[in-house]
Amino acid sequence: MRAKAEGLIVQARRDFHAALLAGPLTVSANGVPAIADAANKKSIRLAQALVEGVGAAKTKAKVAGQQSGDEFEDAVLVFLRATFLALPHLRPGNWTVEKGGGQVSRFEQLAHLAELARFLGEHPGLKAAMPVEYFITPDVVVSRAPEPDEVINHPRVIADASTAVHSPLRRQNNPLPLLHATISCKWTIRSDRVQNTRTEAQNLIRNRNGRVPHIVAVTAEPLPSRIGAIAQGTADLDCVYHFALPELIAAHTSLGYDEDDFLKSLVDAKRLRDISDLPLDLAI
Repeated sequence: MRAKAEGLIVQARRDFHAALLAGPLTVSANGVPAIADAANKKSIRLAQALVEGVGAAKTKAKVAGQQSGDEFEDAVLVFLRATFLALPHLRPGNWTVEKGGGQVSRFEQLAHLAELARFLGEHPGLKAAMPVEYFITPDVVVSRAPEPDEVINHPRVIADASTAVHSPLRRQNNPLPLLHATISCKWTIRSDRVQNTRTEAQNLIRNRNGRVPHIVAVTAEPLPSRIGAIAQGTADLDCVYHFALPELIAAHTSLGYDEDDFLKSLVDAKRLRDISDLPLDLAI
């Protein structure tokens, strides 16, 4: 019997893990994985079993946190370009997946923030009276270019000169890209930084002028309790995606932590999914 062809997402996920194993996903000389909290025994044990499930990690000194974060963002970026951009049959459009760069005002829904920043810069006395939070810095963004009329009106006329004169999807109304998704990449999750993700999500929701884009987070954190710190609740993020959720669940079970059903509850509540789910979810 002929073997079934391997799916694109499976290939991209394997390449994603390989890139991390070649980069920040290392193990120290005394056996502590880079994603573990060295002061937490459960974190170390889970991270060790998780890394073994993903592949063979290099024994190497842990790189600086900023470098690990940057390399994780790059790996997520490459994964989404390989997968989401392969779905034009599910989500037609002229799409771009890129690093966030902090310039969210270049997108149509947030373009007014650049003008607001200029106005407050010219009138510094108003900053205290108008405490507008507009510093939103996503790690990876997905955007769609507005469509020219020749695309919108093919194979028949859909919008003529008298209709749809305000829709930002129409290029003649709007030259700016449309923000489709923001992805926050959290290599690990620590209590002193966990609220940053929620705050940025809340700021994006409050300050956008138009539809809310997908707002998600991707993490390699091994401890379910810390994942839950950003995954629980439904007001901020769409969902949290783990870089290796099946491997984390297997590690959790193999170490006898399955009596603690918190990890399962996050999955059952649709608050935690695997990285392989993200491309299809972005096509919704």
